[in-house]
Amino acid sequence: MRIEEHPILDFNRGKPITFTFDGQTVTSYENETVAVALHSAGIRILSRSQKQRPRGLYCAIGNCASCMMVVDGEANVKTCITLVQEGMEVKTQIGKGILA
Repeated sequence: MRIEEHPILDFNRGKPITFTFDGQTVTSYENETVAVALHSAGIRILSRSQKQRPRGLYCAIGNCASCMMVVDGEANVKTCITLVQEGMEVKTQIGKGILA
């Protein structure tokens, strides 16, 4: 769910783009981060701990490790501060992550 209108804030979303998350196509806007785009698409679990505990969007400023995912083959990317790009491939990360 995205906020479409706000009485104070002006949203500059940019053009719509698509990327994949675990093989599924997700539509986003070019000025959104990966974590925000996934949250807006209804995807709340971004990664899992080594004990398989779910991790989701927590701080949204890059201080925690809850949103780390594999982006275009690179593990441990903090998706709350990484802008989404057209054709980007994002995958769920379990534990510390392994470079692909």
